[in-house]
Amino acid sequence: MNNNKNDIKMKITSLLSIILLTVSSCFAVNAPTSNAEPISHEIWNGLLKKYVDAKGFVNYGGFKKDQAELKKYLTLVENNAPGDKWSKDEKLAYWINAYNAFTIQLILDNLDNKIKSIKDIGSKVKIPFVNTPWDVKFINIGGKKMDLNNIEHGIIRKDFDEPRIHFALVCAAKSCPPLRNEAYIASKLNQQLDDQGVDFLNDSSKNQVSADEAKLSNIFNWYGGDFKDKMPVIDWANKYAKVKANKGAKISYMTYNWDLNGKY
Repeated sequence: MNNNKNDIKMKITSLLSIILLTVSSCFAVNAPTSNAEPISHEIWNGLLKKYVDAKGFVNYGGFKKDQAELKKYLTLVENNAPGDKWSKDEKLAYWINAYNAFTIQLILDNLDNKIKSIKDIGSKVKIPFVNTPWDVKFINIGGKKMDLNNIEHGIIRKDFDEPRIHFALVCAAKSCPPLRNEAYIASKLNQQLDDQGVDFLNDSSKNQVSADEAKLSNIFNWYGGDFKDKMPVIDWANKYAKVKANKGAKISYMTYNWDLNGKY
């Protein structure tokens, strides 16, 4: 009976993964551009150091009290879209920071509703890819109204061939990778993404790797195509996990915990 339930769960998750791949084109936008020079992420860096601990636990109450500073950073982001002369890493760092910072703002905008999860935001009846929290168009970069899906799927996944972004983009849930308590910057981006992989794969609440079995985050399932374009999922696990899985080890996916990754 349990095997049947597991098979059903796997089929549902696989179906959702296929749906996500199929409709990702719906989120596609032409990334806004400007003539701006690369921006400093120091404001965001300072806020992260104050209100996110080493394990990625977020003090949303602290962010709320310091919201004017966060708004200052978000305004900087909105008014200075990446330019053609920016390097690839400058652009990617910008978009990762933008996604994470706007996610924080979305949570702050809804704290008065005593939400326990980002999925509590908006209509109680959620239609996938239509009226979820990730479809709220509250972002205005370079004059383009956007939502979090546009940034993640329409820009980052479309324009950057980088699976490690899934270790860095944080959707305010406990099963997400930890929110890094420093801003991403071009000069350190490669190392920062690898560090995120290590932290993520070695957190037993998110991934559990042993010689015979790899119980992985559903992120590796939902975005399996992104990872497999580079190498098999088990190789990604072994690249970062301290304990290595044997060749042919069983792969399964853990239940995703959507509870808020912090307090208020």
